[in-house]
Amino acid sequence: MAAKAHVLGGGKSSAIDLDPDVFGESFHEPLVHRAVVAELNAKRRGTQSALTRGEVSMTGAKAWRQKGTGRARVGALSVPHRTGGGAAFAPKPRGYTVKLNRKERRRALRAALSVHASRGTLAAVDPASFDAPSTKKAAQVLAGFADGVRTLVVLYHGEEQAVLSFRNIEGVSVLHAEDVGVSDVIGAARLVASRAAIDHLAKVAAKPSREGVAA
Repeated sequence: MAAKAHVLGGGKSSAIDLDPDVFGESFHEPLVHRAVVAELNAKRRGTQSALTRGEVSMTGAKAWRQKGTGRARVGALSVPHRTGGGAAFAPKPRGYTVKLNRKERRRALRAALSVHASRGTLAAVDPASFDAPSTKKAAQVLAGFADGVRTLVVLYHGEEQAVLSFRNIEGVSVLHAEDVGVSDVIGAARLVASRAAIDHLAKVAAKPSREGVAA
């Protein structure tokens, strides 16, 4: 039986068909986890830096003599536990890139989309019904489907009126279809998308064509 996505606000019998090759992928947790880690790491700048004991501007002279002062013996002033001392295990600029090839990314995205399709947490929305921005109307569309849970709304080019309508609702994130990643999809409790956005996600996540490849 082909998977379908109910169209919110379109009546009980209103639904669109989903590509079973994309929305019927089995869930592969380790792969999805790697894809999420790779996407989140790609957002890290890796510019954090601190000075070590050898890099701080600190005198090398002993603070006071070893004996005769009645005070505890002391060594270098650059140690981490002293004010102005260097940091222990100081962070340095580094890259956080996690390599994930294109085939793995596609499969991870298919798996994330298929989770929503199998759970019934994927729904479609008709952006043409928004001839002007209306947060109230957008909230009514989501009512009963995405009440009080983290929801991702995915829209496409030319659907700006719908973007303006959904973006001010608490707990709702709005993304363009070209900016959606595995972490966005898997991190949402509900996924709502326009038909054009669903088609774009299906195209991005589809298995590579084998036309012209020798058997």
